[in-house]
Amino acid sequence: MKKIILMSFLTMCLATANAQGVTILKRDGASQAADSNKIFEVVEKMPEFPGGIPAIKEYLMNNVKYPRDAAKKGKQGRVIVEFVVNEDGSISDEKVTTSVFPSLDNEALRIIRNMPKWIPGVVDGKNVRVKYSIPVTFRLQ
Repeated sequence: MKKIILMSFLTMCLATANAQGVTILKRDGASQAADSNKIFEVVEKMPEFPGGIPAIKEYLMNNVKYPRDAAKKGKQGRVIVEFVVNEDGSISDEKVTTSVFPSLDNEALRIIRNMPKWIPGVVDGKNVRVKYSIPVTFRLQ
């Protein structure tokens, strides 16, 4: 029984609404990072997976393993995972914001946790923490 995994992305810049930090604007409109612990939602230069969208698609297709229990039950759908890209490009604070099925959710989290470091987001020439979301689609064929 062969199952094919098709991974798709709606958009890489899926900003989310639950900000733990806030971008502070100077009177002239330029952004300023007020605190290194702040988490931004939108920045001058958004974080990027090394190699861009084609590389992240390849990473997912080569690393996602469709959970047997989900395949056996015919479960499929899009899991949305939110995470923070830190100043050093590492990933933290991963969580599922749109769930499909427990084992699919866990697989999406596993893949995000094992990603290589990203190119971090930038505000005023400084690397900052940025919240990011990725949809991971599981489809049986």
